[in-house]
Amino acid sequence: MRTLSILEAVNLALHHEMERDSRVLVMGEDVGLSGGVFRATEGLYKKYGGHRVIDTPLSESGIVGAAVGLCLSGMRPVCEMQFDAFSYPALDQVFSHVARYRWRSLGQMDMGFVLRMPYGGGVKAPELHEESPEAYYCHTAGLRVVAPSTPADAKGLLSAAIRCNDPVIFLEPKKVYHAVKGPVPEGDHVVELGTARIVREGSDVTIFAWGGMIPVVEQAVARLDAQGVSAYVVDVRSLSPLDEATLVETARHTGRVVIVQEAPRRCSVASEIAALLAERAIYDLKGPVFRATGYNVPYPFWRGEEFQRPSVDRIVSTVHEALSS
Repeated sequence: MRTLSILEAVNLALHHEMERDSRVLVMGEDVGLSGGVFRATEGLYKKYGGHRVIDTPLSESGIVGAAVGLCLSGMRPVCEMQFDAFSYPALDQVFSHVARYRWRSLGQMDMGFVLRMPYGGGVKAPELHEESPEAYYCHTAGLRVVAPSTPADAKGLLSAAIRCNDPVIFLEPKKVYHAVKGPVPEGDHVVELGTARIVREGSDVTIFAWGGMIPVVEQAVARLDAQGVSAYVVDVRSLSPLDEATLVETARHTGRVVIVQEAPRRCSVASEIAALLAERAIYDLKGPVFRATGYNVPYPFWRGEEFQRPSVDRIVSTVHEALSS
């Protein structure tokens, strides 16, 4: 075991998978000589060379389009978008080709493609640098979507994503790239896609969250503990497909649910989880499902971002609202 940050764990996974499989290559803007805007690809260019660590032009659509051709030729490209909303120019390629080729070929062609991107706010970055775009990708059939919150999961889920024959959107919470550190297994470490993680058990309320919201939820839970409230916390981590069995079972365990996400509320992953529980756990719930989310506005500039992201106070308040319903 090594104690690493989430960013270091991502880098370790890339090193491990590129060494394990010569078909794996990395491509994106400044991923080579510079090691990426956040240094997630540091050391790869020196070790594997420019034919496997490719500095691309400033064209997100071109990056993803080239990756489609590489996949169809048997390669396994890992593409980096420098920031979350920088992926928007590539949405046509993702929606029209990446997500459809396995279906279009009746399963005869693999699409071993990973699209990595730092996502989320709280870092006082300019416009289009702090989005939470998971709902776009989760809505698109043919894509898998994951968002790790721990270094161990960052490595294990990224390894699983690279080995998967389906395309995977890999969302990395940049707010806690360096802030969250933890033990990471060395060598081969794979976390199964499509599974949730139990953070802690509790009896009064079940809280669902993922990515950069998990550390905030853990702070809120510490305050709730002091108030005598026992919270069951689940890291959803696999946003598509959802681990429906775990979500339903843990909701039934307490009968009260709060879902925390950084993304806007409308038509979101939180909405999907709430609908799932209404379908499969309605008779076990003691009250409505509550949500602490971002607001339905474009992501605000620096002075307003602290109000957009769910805070410890807002999560604690929402939990008490759920308990009193």
